[in-house]
Amino acid sequence: MSLHTKSLELPQKKGRNNHAETRRKMPSWLLVLRMINYKQGIWLRNLFSMCLLNIFWLLPGLITREYFNLLGGTSQLGLSIGALVGVLFASHVGVWANIYGLINTNVPFFNYTICLMRKNLLRHILRRPGASALPDSPGEAISRFRGDTFEISLFALWMNDLLGLLMLVILSLIIMLNINASITLVAILPFIVVGMIANLATNRIEEYRRASRRATGIVTGFIGEFFGAVQAIKVARAEDGVIHRFRELNDNRKNLAIKDILFNQILNSIFQNAVNLGTGIILILVGQSMRSGTFSVGDFALFVFLLDIISEMTAFSGLLLARYKQIGVSVERMERLMEGAPPNALAEFSPVYIEGKLPEIHYPAKSPSDRLETLEVHSLCYHYPDSSNGIENVNLRLRRGSLTVITGRIGSGKTTLLRVLLGLLPKDDGEILWNGTPVNDPANFFTPPHCAYTAQVPRLFSDTLRDNLLMGLNSDAETIQRAVRLAVMEQDLAEFEKGLETMVGPKGVKLSGGQIQRTAAARMFVREPELLVFDDLSSALDVETERTLWERVFERTDSTCLVVSHRKTALRRADHIIVMKDGRIHAEGKLDDLLETCEEMRYLWYGENGKVNNYTGLTATQTQSQPNII
Repeated sequence: MSLHTKSLELPQKKGRNNHAETRRKMPSWLLVLRMINYKQGIWLRNLFSMCLLNIFWLLPGLITREYFNLLGGTSQLGLSIGALVGVLFASHVGVWANIYGLINTNVPFFNYTICLMRKNLLRHILRRPGASALPDSPGEAISRFRGDTFEISLFALWMNDLLGLLMLVILSLIIMLNINASITLVAILPFIVVGMIANLATNRIEEYRRASRRATGIVTGFIGEFFGAVQAIKVARAEDGVIHRFRELNDNRKNLAIKDILFNQILNSIFQNAVNLGTGIILILVGQSMRSGTFSVGDFALFVFLLDIISEMTAFSGLLLARYKQIGVSVERMERLMEGAPPNALAEFSPVYIEGKLPEIHYPAKSPSDRLETLEVHSLCYHYPDSSNGIENVNLRLRRGSLTVITGRIGSGKTTLLRVLLGLLPKDDGEILWNGTPVNDPANFFTPPHCAYTAQVPRLFSDTLRDNLLMGLNSDAETIQRAVRLAVMEQDLAEFEKGLETMVGPKGVKLSGGQIQRTAAARMFVREPELLVFDDLSSALDVETERTLWERVFERTDSTCLVVSHRKTALRRADHIIVMKDGRIHAEGKLDDLLETCEEMRYLWYGENGKVNNYTGLTATQTQSQPNII
C-alpha cells in the first residue's frame, strides 16, 4: 500500500499512583511531531523523495494522453512516438531513483525513532520501584515495545505519503479542471461520499484494533509463561490442557485479527470501487463532448489515470484517519506501561547509538566516603495497595563487620522489609541513615559500591557464566576468581566444559538450583560492595556448602551482611537476629537469648515440639559443636 511499509520489508497503597491515572496524556499528534523533529533531516529528505516520486508517477498519464491524441491527429505537442517512449523511460528511471531515496531514508528513520521510544519506555520502567509489578503482563509489555512503537514511526513517515499524494492530487485536479471543469466536479463526487464513510467508520476501527492488540499481548504473555514453567507443566502432566488453552487464546486472537483486517479491507474495497464509479460517470458524460471534438480519447485516458490517483488519495486519507485512531491506542498502552512518568516522557530526546562505537559505561568507583560504619532504620513502614499487609514501625541497626539475620514465618514481612529498605518498594514512612546521614533515595543509593542484593529467586540471563557475573562490569581475572571462591563455585567451574564461557541457558536452566544461587552470590561479590543483602540465598545449598560460604565471607572482618534466612547455619553465626511476625519486629537479640525468651523463635528453631531440638535434644549453643546438625 504505502512505500514506507514496502521499503521497510526490504532490508501500591491505594491512591499512591492516582496521579498516574489522572495526569495529562501526550496527544498522539504531538508524539508523531516529536519523532519527526528528532530526525528532521532524514524526514525532510524522505519527503523530498516522495514528492519527486509522485511527479514522475504523473508523467505516464500525460504521455498516454499525448499518445492517444497523436493517434487521433489531435496532438498539439508534436512529439514523435520515439520521443514519448524516451520520456516514459526517463519517468521510470526517476521513479526507481526516488524509491531508492525513500528506502535510504525509511530504514534509518524507523531505526532511530523506534529505538528512542523503546529506550524511553525501558528507562521509565526501570525507574519504577524494583519490586512493583508492571500494570500488565510481560507479554503485553513486549507487544508495546514491538508493535506500538512501530505504529508511531510508521505514521510519521505516512505523513510524507499523504503530503506527496496531496501535491499529486492538486496537480491532477488542476489538469482535469483545465480540460473540462463540469465533468471533473461530477467525477470526484463518489470520492467525497467515500471519504465521509471512512470518517464514520473510525470508531469501529479503533475498537477492533484495541481488541486485536490486547489479544496479541495475552498470547505473547502465555508463550513466555509456558516456556518458563515447562518443568511444572511436565510434572503435573498438564501438557494437553496447556496446549488446549493456547489454542483457545490463539483462536480468540485470530478472530479479532480477522475482524480488524477485514474491516480495513472492506473500506479499501469501497475506496477502490470509487474509481469505477468515477469512470462510469465520465463515460456517461463525455459521449457528446467526444463527438463534438471538445473531449478527446487522450483526455478520457488521462481522466481515468488521474481518477486512480484521486482514489488512492481518498483511500489513503481514510486509512490514515483510521490509523490515527489506532496510534491513540498505542500511545495509551505505552503510557500505561510507564505509569507515573511525566506526559512527555515517551518523546524525551537523547542519543541513540545505531551505528559506530557504543559509548563506554562508567561504573562508580568506591571512595572513602562510601565506607559503611553503621546503617540505621527508624520507624520504617509500608503497606501494599488495598491491603493491610506490609511492615509497620521497623527499627534496626547494623554495624560494620556484622551478620544480621531476619527470620520469621512465611508472610511475616521479611522480604518486604528488605525491599522497602533497598527502595524496591516505596516506603510510606520512616527514616534510613547511612553513617548517620539520611538516605533520601534508597533505590539509587543501595547499589554498588554501597550495596549489592540477591533476591529470593535469582535471575540469570541466557548468556555465558562470565557475562552473568559481570553484566557489563570491567573486572580483572583475579577479582572474578576471588568472587567465584567466595561463592564456593571453584569446583563447579572446574567441571564446566567451557569454564566461565559456559552458556547457562534461559534463566540458568542448565545449572542446578544451588549453582544458580551461588552464581548470583558471585555476581554480588565481584562488585565488592560495602553491604551484602541476601534474601534466603542458601535455601538451595547443602549444609556444608552454606557453612563454607559464610566462613569465606567473614574471612574478611569488615564484611557486613543483612540476611533473610530460616537456616540454622546462618542463625548460629548471626551477630544479631530479628524475628518478624505480622509485619513487625516481634523480638531481637542473640540466638540463645531468643530461644529462652521468645516463643516464636522456639517455634522457628524447634518446630512444633516447642522446647527440645527435633533431632538431638541439645541447646542451640551445644549444637554449634555438631557440624552435621541442620
